[in-house]
Amino acid sequence: MKSTPFTKKHIALGAKMAEFAGYNMPISYSGINDEHAAVRNNAGVFDVSHMGEFILKGENALDLIQRVTSNDASKITDGQAQYSCLPNEQAGIVDDLIVYCIEYNKAYMLVVNASNIEKDWNWISRFNTKGVEMHNISDKTCLLAVQGPNAAKILQPLISNDIMNLKYYTFTKGVFAGVENVLVSATGYTGAGGVEIYFEDKDGAADKIWDAIFATGTPQGLKPIGLGARDTLRLEMGYCLYGNDIDDTTSPLEGGLGWITKFTKDFTAKEILQQQKAEGVKRKLVGFEMIDRGIPRHDYLIKDAQGNTIGKVTSGTQAPSLGKAIGLGYVAVSHSQLDTEIFINIRNTLVKAKVVKAPFA
Repeated sequence: MKSTPFTKKHIALGAKMAEFAGYNMPISYSGINDEHAAVRNNAGVFDVSHMGEFILKGENALDLIQRVTSNDASKITDGQAQYSCLPNEQAGIVDDLIVYCIEYNKAYMLVVNASNIEKDWNWISRFNTKGVEMHNISDKTCLLAVQGPNAAKILQPLISNDIMNLKYYTFTKGVFAGVENVLVSATGYTGAGGVEIYFEDKDGAADKIWDAIFATGTPQGLKPIGLGARDTLRLEMGYCLYGNDIDDTTSPLEGGLGWITKFTKDFTAKEILQQQKAEGVKRKLVGFEMIDRGIPRHDYLIKDAQGNTIGKVTSGTQAPSLGKAIGLGYVAVSHSQLDTEIFINIRNTLVKAKVVKAPFA
């Protein structure tokens, strides 16, 4: 099992640790509900250094990104980021990712899911026929997500650049806690606001930045947060988790990602997706909330009132902010309209739920 530069700190803080994407990661510290509330109401720090980062450089870098991603990366310029996905040749999703424009048409950073680093690297490399310089910097890159409504305010004294007024999906580079060349972006996976901090772990940078963040933040209620609360926070916002809600067999249009699928350029499986858009998809990812008591879990079957299988749960939890159970799942389009009554098969009992609009929170 791999470690991040912060693993020893998590263990010293008493975190409950578990394997995730090949890494020894903190699942919770004080408890998922407590950590969830800390992020929603104030701020918390996630170690997500297991994520993957690729640098693409050269005059054909943008062309390669345009070829392999569904969104239109030509629309972002220096200091901007964009959510996108990598379609496969059957219009499934190789991965979802964030594209950072470091220098327009010349240098980009792609941030991919931890479990897909090698897969994504091989996929993108396959289309690199014009000599784009590619660097996998995943192993030497630290990533801390400081999320919550007060995150930027707590961190502002540690960096000279203005991060309190960073627009959503933009970033700045500067000296952070005495460490040079730190990238701070107004992105995150919680819907609670905040920033993500990317930097290379050299000359003790990881310890410097972690210690500075908590020296400044602890008196203001900043807490370390595990991956358990990250999952409940993202699910309340209806954010997809790769491997659960989207994967190689689900198309962006089925997964509600039509907004990152742009047909103004050529990319993998464009024709299949255009046909899906014209004809309509047969299944759709929907949000639902439980009406009767019960917690939906991944792979539970979704049924209609007659007991016919109409889909499957992809994610589900008891939502800490809402006091009710919620989930995401694929259902036949005929059952995807808002307020449609559906049933989740929980231990051979049909438990009533209804389709609702995400985000839930």
